[in-house]
Amino acid sequence: MNAALTNYLRRYVSLSPDEDALFQSYLIPAKLKRKEYAFEQGMICNSRYFITKGCMRLFYIDPKGHEQIIHFGLENWWLTDYDSLLNKTQTHFNLQAIEPTELLVLKESDLEEIYQQIPTLERLFRIIMERTYIAGQRRLEYMFSMSSEELYEHFVSVNLAFIQRIPQYMLASYLGMTPEYLSALRKNDKRIS
Repeated sequence: MNAALTNYLRRYVSLSPDEDALFQSYLIPAKLKRKEYAFEQGMICNSRYFITKGCMRLFYIDPKGHEQIIHFGLENWWLTDYDSLLNKTQTHFNLQAIEPTELLVLKESDLEEIYQQIPTLERLFRIIMERTYIAGQRRLEYMFSMSSEELYEHFVSVNLAFIQRIPQYMLASYLGMTPEYLSALRKNDKRIS
């Protein structure tokens, strides 16, 4: 069993050791090399991905050919494309490892069976989806209401763990600014070594 996942689960739901073991028996361990994809645009996303080690990004390519990053994920984060996953449609996104990454993969086709056996997990995945939705709303609010400097300052204050792990051009994409502008902001930031 994965101890990190067990600790993560305890933050949101109470499972017996047998329920924890049963749930984890459905998860498929996977390893991705740097720049390797869990899924790519045009595929149908059929799984949820729990990161046990590493860093990933969810992004799409806009009509001008630019990468637009939607989410980053580190250890103990779940990532997926909910639209593709739930509606069985082709994804518009790519889920890619930024660094060597280890995952636990939960196939959507197993989820209903899991809910029947461990009803508490339905609450867990509701909480995850609610938090994902709230994070998306906040990001939109910040993008529309903050200056670039304020947006950078807020991101660094809340997500300092990402700063040393993601390339500058990816952070610039996520924040909606050019890499050159981000470089100018970072130049005087004493928190960045």
